[in-house]
Amino acid sequence: MAEERISSVMQTDFLRLSGDCPIREATARLVEGASSGAAVVDEAGQLIGIITEKDCFRPALNASYYQQWSGTVADSMNTDITTIEAETDFVTAAEVFLDQPFRSFPVMRNGELVGMLDRADLLKVFLRHG
Repeated sequence: MAEERISSVMQTDFLRLSGDCPIREATARLVEGASSGAAVVDEAGQLIGIITEKDCFRPALNASYYQQWSGTVADSMNTDITTIEAETDFVTAAEVFLDQPFRSFPVMRNGELVGMLDRADLLKVFLRHG
């Protein structure tokens, strides 16, 4: 199991949003897709941030007070991004999840965004092997 790579279990069909996407739309897409987070990319497809369900709570709460959603993904996204390389083994990836508070990570290969890895993706592997 230690030799297996996360590239074999990562999500390759994952939510990508632009920074100018309205935060209400982003929140809806996260909820509809049952995603804990989405990659935020620029026009060239380069990773510039990540937006999570948690990041959407402040705009949602403000909307409940003011009866109107405002802002964009860029206003709420996290730009201090922790990524995982596609060739990372399962054990190392699990250690990253233990060390970080995030539920999902963008997966990179040669500087390119190639997937997302969610806690559940990795836990399924451990269930199959244990």
